[in-house]
Amino acid sequence: MRLSTQTIQDHNTQLDARHQAALKRCREALDEIGVDAEVLISKIEALSIAIPSWAMGAGGTRFGRFSIGGEPASLEQKLYDVAIINDLTASAKSVSLHIPWDIPRDLQQSKSLAADLGLTFDAINSNSFQDQKDQGHSYRHGSLSSNVKAAQRQAIDHNIEVINLGEALGSKALTVWLADGSNFPGQVDLRAALSRTRDALQEIYAAMPADWTLLVEYKAYEPNFYSTVIADWGTSVYLAESCGDRAHTLVDLGHHLPNTNIEQIVATLMMRGRLGGFHFNDSKYGDDDLTCGSVKPYQLFLIFNELVQGMLDDPSSEPAWMIDASHNIKDPLEDLIQSLDAILLAYAKALCINRSILAEARTNNDVVHCQEIIQSAFLMDLRPILQEARVRAGAAISPIQLYRSAKIREQLIKERGHMTQATGL
Repeated sequence: MRLSTQTIQDHNTQLDARHQAALKRCREALDEIGVDAEVLISKIEALSIAIPSWAMGAGGTRFGRFSIGGEPASLEQKLYDVAIINDLTASAKSVSLHIPWDIPRDLQQSKSLAADLGLTFDAINSNSFQDQKDQGHSYRHGSLSSNVKAAQRQAIDHNIEVINLGEALGSKALTVWLADGSNFPGQVDLRAALSRTRDALQEIYAAMPADWTLLVEYKAYEPNFYSTVIADWGTSVYLAESCGDRAHTLVDLGHHLPNTNIEQIVATLMMRGRLGGFHFNDSKYGDDDLTCGSVKPYQLFLIFNELVQGMLDDPSSEPAWMIDASHNIKDPLEDLIQSLDAILLAYAKALCINRSILAEARTNNDVVHCQEIIQSAFLMDLRPILQEARVRAGAAISPIQLYRSAKIREQLIKERGHMTQATGL
């Protein structure tokens, strides 16, 4: 199913008077601090965040999974669901596939359907952290880092197959996240495991097309709790630099130890020219994969402060953006819309920081003024700017309100049934 242009226009007409009044107040507030609202709107309208194919169904934990009904049982249905999100927000123009969770049955058909829906394929993700049915060799003791040559070979070949799939779909990047590590001291030779991973990634990198990027993800812990082969950004940068200029680090906001200063990591990676991509989510305790901005909106804003500064310093350094969340008890489409809104809002607020005044305050070591500049931008209500960007792009002023009033989930359940389960997670 799709939302018609008329449905969206009718929704916007109903909310237009209130929206225009709020937008007028917002413009006045921006004028006071010397920010051009038109420039801000155009930047928000231009930003698009990739939607992961595996996020279209209900998430879960090791304790259980609760289906919401109407889940997409095929990649084609997932593409339609992403198109619904993009119809509502105009900020989700690409899909990130996870292989083998979402292998297209017909590559050309999937590519054509995505194009018809106004979507492209973003970075494609390999999976060597799970054993698949009829898999020849287990990853129980590692994949790219495995000391079992056949298992390592299998993992390398899988990544190369993923590259070939992605190339056929028009993707331009491969994301690699490894669960490799150890649960007990002495279980593995730490240096040897890292060396084997480096050598495997170099072979995968060599197999990529010349215009592709390798994104090396890291995670401090889990599922191996004593050591993780790629445990931090420094190890990821080492591996990326070992591969070549088109290999970079990918930051997942949930993959750090509690209270890690992620914005400092972002600043350092951008300074080194090695920030390749983002997986947006939020967390309270660990890799919770919660709705972006639901727990730590100020941290998200501070991260975007560094991203904006980095992109100002080097306009070519804009990373790949993607959401990586597990919805558990929310409607996945509503959850993803909320995440998109939080990301765009943090970006808009970061764009409002007066960087020349901030630089002067820093030069003078005026700590109070520095804090006031940053927090004043964070406390601005820029929701009318996001709404106006959506209106101009033909999307909805209030995406969740329209999603509910149009009874989209009810229609999906009617079409697909209550008991369908999304592929992947």
